[in-house]
Amino acid sequence: VEEALVAWRREGVPPRPGGWLLQAARHNALDRLRRDKVYREKLVALAEESDANAISPSPGPDERLPLLFGCCHPALSPESQLALTLRAVLGLTTAQIARATLESPASVGQRISRAKRKMAAVGVPLRIPEGEDRAARLDLVLTVISVMYDAAHLAAGADAAADRDLADDALWLARVVAEELPAEAEAAGLHALLLFHRAREEARSAGGELVLLHEQDRARWDRALIARGQGELARAASLRAPGRWQLHAAIAACHTDAATIHDTDWPQMLVLYDMLRGYDPSPIVALNRAVVLARVAGARSALMEVEALRDRLSGYHLWHAVRAHLLREVGRLDDADDADRVALSLTANGAEQRLLAARLAR
Repeated sequence: VEEALVAWRREGVPPRPGGWLLQAARHNALDRLRRDKVYREKLVALAEESDANAISPSPGPDERLPLLFGCCHPALSPESQLALTLRAVLGLTTAQIARATLESPASVGQRISRAKRKMAAVGVPLRIPEGEDRAARLDLVLTVISVMYDAAHLAAGADAAADRDLADDALWLARVVAEELPAEAEAAGLHALLLFHRAREEARSAGGELVLLHEQDRARWDRALIARGQGELARAASLRAPGRWQLHAAIAACHTDAATIHDTDWPQMLVLYDMLRGYDPSPIVALNRAVVLARVAGARSALMEVEALRDRLSGYHLWHAVRAHLLREVGRLDDADDADRVALSLTANGAEQRLLAARLAR
């Protein structure tokens, strides 16, 4: 019913509301059955390929989690964890995974085969870790789900329906983890983050093109999903176990709470980024913080911080794109165009290429 109200508010009430609800319920039930069927088949297949003595699925109301934790074992590379999760947990084909990860089907197929052999050689147990090991393994699981969602968003292009399906699958996995591990604050934090992201999805792309935050029509944001995200973030905070996913969600909430870009609480967001750096001192977090710093202290201060990241991020297209934006803000237009050209040369994503090309053409 909640989904119906959201859809009808956006598209209008259909001529036969009862029939619409029945059809939607049937679709949701079939979708859940599809996922359950994929899970059961893949669990059996992976168990047969692994050391039988090492397979020990944990008991519980939802047995998807042991498979998910198995796919995200630290013995596997991050790329293999993602590819194996997409194949084993969600049942995507090699071609679908290749599209989401911007790789060739042959490379994806080889990666999955190597990952399965590695699982068999190591004897990866299909169970949820206990004790101190759970936090580290859970973070791997949450990272893979986050990367999955980002891949769906950045895939924005020819097959928009497939992109939405992958984003919905990532959100579904986040919900499963949060519901089945209710004492894990970080699981709730990631679920909240993806709810906030999904709420903005209709305004983040148009005809396969990316739309920047300040250009988005906020009337198209899904307020029901935002409310769910706020509730999940509050639940995470009540567990009093802060972490990076909760901070990412709190940062996203600063955007969804604002009626306009000018109403955004940028100083609060800067504080949250400073806290986040304590959990994740990566240069990517520092780059994102610099974007917020520009709103608080001006483009010149932010540009100094971006330049300090040159040695670590000079091969990253978004470093050049952010630098280009700040260079324009301080009036260095030729340097800004040069930076955008480098950014354009470094990304293989069609939607990002078109966005950067349009910026150069202005």
